[in-house]
Amino acid sequence: MTDARALQARLDQQRNAFATEPFPSAATRRDRLARLANMTRHHRDEIAQAIHQDFGHRAEAETRLAEVFPLLQAVRHARRHLKRWMRPRRASVPWRLQPARARIHRQPLGVVGIIAPANYPWSLALLPAVDALAAGNRVMIKPSEQTPTTSALLAQLAERYFAPEELCVMTGDADTARAFAALPFDHLLFTGSARIGRDVARAAAANLTPVTLELGGKTPAIVADDADLAHAARRIAFGKWLNAGQTCIAPDHVLIDAARLPAFIEAIRGAVKAFYPQGTASDDYSAVLGEGARRRLEGVLDEARDHGCRVIELGERQPLDQGKKLPPILVVDPTANLSIMQEEVFGPWLPVIGVGDFEAALARVANGPSPLALYAFTDDPKRRQRLLEKSRSGGVVFNDTLWHYTVPALPFGGIGESGLGAYQGEAGFLRFSHQRSVFLQARHNAVGLLDPPYRKWLLRLLGL
Repeated sequence: MTDARALQARLDQQRNAFATEPFPSAATRRDRLARLANMTRHHRDEIAQAIHQDFGHRAEAETRLAEVFPLLQAVRHARRHLKRWMRPRRASVPWRLQPARARIHRQPLGVVGIIAPANYPWSLALLPAVDALAAGNRVMIKPSEQTPTTSALLAQLAERYFAPEELCVMTGDADTARAFAALPFDHLLFTGSARIGRDVARAAAANLTPVTLELGGKTPAIVADDADLAHAARRIAFGKWLNAGQTCIAPDHVLIDAARLPAFIEAIRGAVKAFYPQGTASDDYSAVLGEGARRRLEGVLDEARDHGCRVIELGERQPLDQGKKLPPILVVDPTANLSIMQEEVFGPWLPVIGVGDFEAALARVANGPSPLALYAFTDDPKRRQRLLEKSRSGGVVFNDTLWHYTVPALPFGGIGESGLGAYQGEAGFLRFSHQRSVFLQARHNAVGLLDPPYRKWLLRLLGL
């Protein structure tokens, strides 16, 4: 375990290094980003093996798709656009102050702390680091204690590819995470549950440390009456059961016209069969991480059964003490008071709820907490526009799920209960930069006329 003194010592080391190079050149930043990509590209097999060991089983293709691919793409995007992002921006000056000039300098913050979750232990630790390094900062990462093998590999490789004053990984348990959150970073990014996010925000507030919180929530998928059910079912199934539902932007529940609910259930059944022909025994179907998470999910499901919900299992079950894989399961029409509708599912259970129509589904989403993502299956432009105007969410995807996360030019972040702030691409560069105002007064100017004693005629002329 890394103790508080060691954490503070490493922060001091990075802060001192930043003081000697407070505005790294584009070449330096590109080099750091290239090393981050090489660290991932050259060791992708070791990364997949470590994550597989921590999960009990993680489909290798899912690790490549969700851990390796987004990182390499983010680095490529940042390196390509870095000079433009770094360039000072001109700002318009009111005519009363001309011929003065103004511009905005994008200045590195200093040292950025990242607290990463367990569900995607590689990409969610390093994607924020891409933005922080592009912005010219030093980076400290606290990976999850729930994935010890992956965290150890990340620390080992970071030490090989980076000087500790550039980027470092501090492993440890929950006490280490609490001490990490209490450090006086220049910015702190946390990805995880809302409950722990509140604790992180309180710890950061003691130092007036700005925070970015990526918290997830209950992401809905609306299937309108004009949607192709087979297509909607296939895309929802992909988004839901990737990583066995342990994705912060996975479809949490489906809202569909009640009349189409039986047909949708059959379409989902067919999609799951096509994706995982051997059920939970398929190598492409991942395990649920941690006994505590599996027991929580079983408890949520038992409650739904006890309250009369129809439960449809789409794969063979394994006894909890004999395997770590939980099958895809549909929970039909759960009531709002049940745990499965009160808290983020974060697993392979999918509530499917029949509603009156698209407007009823939209009203339900608009009146609930703002989710991290919102999925809608409709080809009607008017419905799409209405959804954009009447709802709030971190992101919106039409006729698909998840893939907006892999577009580096799109900001990624929540709103309200689902998070605070966004990163990725230029939005991430700005998140980890200070927008410094610069005002350059011309040698010959007229502002001296505004010095005391004040001239009333001049104030009237200026409309003051």
